[in-house]
Amino acid sequence: MTWIYLVVAGLFEVVWATMMKLSDGFSHFGYAAATVVGMILSFGFLALATKHLPLSIAYPIWTGIGAVGAIIVGLVFFKDTIAPVTWIFIAMLIIGIIGIKVTS
Repeated sequence: MTWIYLVVAGLFEVVWATMMKLSDGFSHFGYAAATVVGMILSFGFLALATKHLPLSIAYPIWTGIGAVGAIIVGLVFFKDTIAPVTWIFIAMLIIGIIGIKVTS
C-alpha cells in the first residue's frame, strides 16, 4: 500500500502543477483552489508513504513522477516542444525512477 500512496502522491503533484499553470498566476479562482487541494493531497500521500519508506527513496520517486508527468501534460495539453536531445535526459530520469524502485 505504501508504494500506491507514493504513486498517488506523484500523480497529485502533476495535478497541482497543471492546475497552477491553468490558474494563470492564481488569477482564476477555481484553478487556484484546485492547485491548493492538489498540493495538500500530494503532500498528504507523500507523508503516508514516508511512514514506511525512507525519505531517500520516497522523495526522488515522488519528484520524478511529478517531473515526467508534467512533461507529458505539457506535451499533450499545452503543446510544449522539447529539443530532441532532451528526450535522452527524460529517458534517463525514467530509468532512474525505475532503478530506485527496483533496488530499494
